[in-house]
Amino acid sequence: MITPDRKVRKLMEEYQKTGNMEVAALRADLDRKTARKYVKSGKLPSEMRGERTWRTREDPFEWDWPEAEGILEDAPELEAKTVFEWLCERHPDRYQEGQLRTFQRRVRRWRALEGPEQEVYFPQEHVPGVRMETDFTWMKELEITICGEAFPHRLCHSVLAYSNWEWGTVCHSESLLALRHGIQTALIRLGRVPREHWTDHSTAATHWIGSDDEKERKFNKKYVDLMKHFGMEPRTIRVREPHENGDIESANGALKRRLKQHLLLRGHRDFNSVEEYEVFLGEVMEKANRLRTERLAEELREMRILDVRLLPEYVTEESRVSSWSTVQVRRNTYSVPSRLKGRRVKARVYEERIEIYYHGVHQVTTPRLHGQSKHAINYRHVIGSLVRKPGAFQRYKYRTDMFPSEAFRWAYDALCETCTQQMADREYLRILNHAAQTMECTVEKALLALREQRRPPRWEAVLKLTEPVRPELPSLVPLSVDLADYDHLLAGEEAHS
Repeated sequence: MITPDRKVRKLMEEYQKTGNMEVAALRADLDRKTARKYVKSGKLPSEMRGERTWRTREDPFEWDWPEAEGILEDAPELEAKTVFEWLCERHPDRYQEGQLRTFQRRVRRWRALEGPEQEVYFPQEHVPGVRMETDFTWMKELEITICGEAFPHRLCHSVLAYSNWEWGTVCHSESLLALRHGIQTALIRLGRVPREHWTDHSTAATHWIGSDDEKERKFNKKYVDLMKHFGMEPRTIRVREPHENGDIESANGALKRRLKQHLLLRGHRDFNSVEEYEVFLGEVMEKANRLRTERLAEELREMRILDVRLLPEYVTEESRVSSWSTVQVRRNTYSVPSRLKGRRVKARVYEERIEIYYHGVHQVTTPRLHGQSKHAINYRHVIGSLVRKPGAFQRYKYRTDMFPSEAFRWAYDALCETCTQQMADREYLRILNHAAQTMECTVEKALLALREQRRPPRWEAVLKLTEPVRPELPSLVPLSVDLADYDHLLAGEEAHS
């Protein structure tokens, strides 16, 4: 039995108090001979234990280890589990699954004693006010929902390397617009500008140049212009070397852990809107930044004041409205009011939305689609033409966008079951036109009532259920005026004077 160090410490303590070996050994729960040995040596059991140089059991890999060692020397990046599985395939009667741990320990010992040199990382000493790092990080693991719907998104996360002050903005892509918005928001919060800005090799900041043999990544011109505008020096890490941006990588994980804890305190992960979620994010980051005020003050003293105008957080594109009453913006299709057909309009492309202008006058705002070959058609922009041309509805390219909700989809399917195709199209388009001219929610409520009553959703029935309630005018009593009241007032003023 191995004597634990804690018992010998207790023995030494009691022996110093009493000077009696028998009493000290008894209180430390040790044999007198054992106690005398440790008191005489003045060492703990762990200090007296020598390194074992012999094996307690036969080495199960003795016959095949030279072959496995040769494989590891040729390909040091191979995992021990992969080599063990290879051995099991060659000698299925010699090795079993339970020997994996033994083989992994053997490989770990070989790597430490005879393996190849490993890359060494060097801790860096950060200087106040010099380095800001920005990175995009996925927030899927937080499982955030907006009104019960999943909300997959990224965070454009900026961190000051010296003080670890941080700020982040919600985004859906690693675009230059998202990067510009994230950097500007962080600088506005600081009111100061650091000397350097570091990023990884995201497509928002860099791109490939050169031949296939000598490819390298260089900064994009628009990103360089952004850095010049704020007076920061653009810096980046080596390709596929994320550890060189270690401060922001570590801060990403720390922020997610902090957010998870606050979500647990909150009790649920659902928010009523994106704006409410952004407020929650800001509160969590502000609480974290309050713990960094001392080092942040050192940084702010070394930074230059933010004294330049802010850049617009959008890019402008020009497009002609097609005969379909649509425009192409960033390879996606958006509908606009039909009165703009054939006109050239300007689209302001933000990270989250697109605004359409004609001669400087705002026409429509629509959520931005991310990706390519997608479409967002507002039925209000085209319903007037569809009512006049109901035959086009059956094979309309964007017909799926003509069903604002599940209730409208049910109405069309129910009409198809009870009417001819032409009549169903005409009836449904009348209902949709009525929703565009009045209130969509009122029409939807009427459709739900018809479905509950198991009645066909004919246009006349919907029209009747959505008729506005005429308010009853109150009966008014004719006003009678008595001029004598004015005589009393005038008499009172004369008496007062």
